[in-house]
Amino acid sequence: MRLAIFDLDNTLIAGDSDHGWGEFMVSEGMVDPVEYKRSNDQFYADYERGEMDLQAYLNFSLEPLTHYSLEELAQLHQKFMREVIDPMRLPQAEALLAKHRAEGDYLLIITSTNGFITKPIAASLGVDDILATDAEIINNRYSGKMTGTPCFQEGKITRLHQWLASAKSAGFEGDLSDCYFYSDSINDLPLMQVVDNPVAVDPDDNLRRHAEQQGWPVISLRDC
Repeated sequence: MRLAIFDLDNTLIAGDSDHGWGEFMVSEGMVDPVEYKRSNDQFYADYERGEMDLQAYLNFSLEPLTHYSLEELAQLHQKFMREVIDPMRLPQAEALLAKHRAEGDYLLIITSTNGFITKPIAASLGVDDILATDAEIINNRYSGKMTGTPCFQEGKITRLHQWLASAKSAGFEGDLSDCYFYSDSINDLPLMQVVDNPVAVDPDDNLRRHAEQQGWPVISLRDC
């Protein structure tokens, strides 16, 4: 079975779900509206340049989750899906997923954004599985810390190989042969360099230059 791997933010959806969750928390009064928005915007700019301090960002972004139970957060996330994520959905992205699904491919999202935010989005897109940065849960609450390898830059490769080993033990008959990986971000260059079919999707300027130099396909899933 061939793997078709997808980044999520600004690839399968027209925006960044992590940054969007931060703005949603501001609008819901869950965080200080001035200081949180300033820091959220700065981290996002750092990410776009490929210069984000991941640990600092995780400390910042996971701390607000510690103030709510998992049940309270699930209710907030439903509203977030309706108000923030649904407007980001891309018909052409969902058509691409449908194409790979019809060809019998296994659809896997690999995203640096934490699983609290992204797993419901992946479920709504109908993919087979998702790898995300995992947030630690203790006594029905997020602790504010991550667990395991962060799913970011080279960490995506580590997590993918861990997943392949686990999936094979569960009967998955697939590997990286003829694998596809779709992404918009220069942060995903390490994983794009190890798959047979890297595809740049509405790429940032750095990834576009690299893709053109390497002769990789460059496509758009945005409405023209």
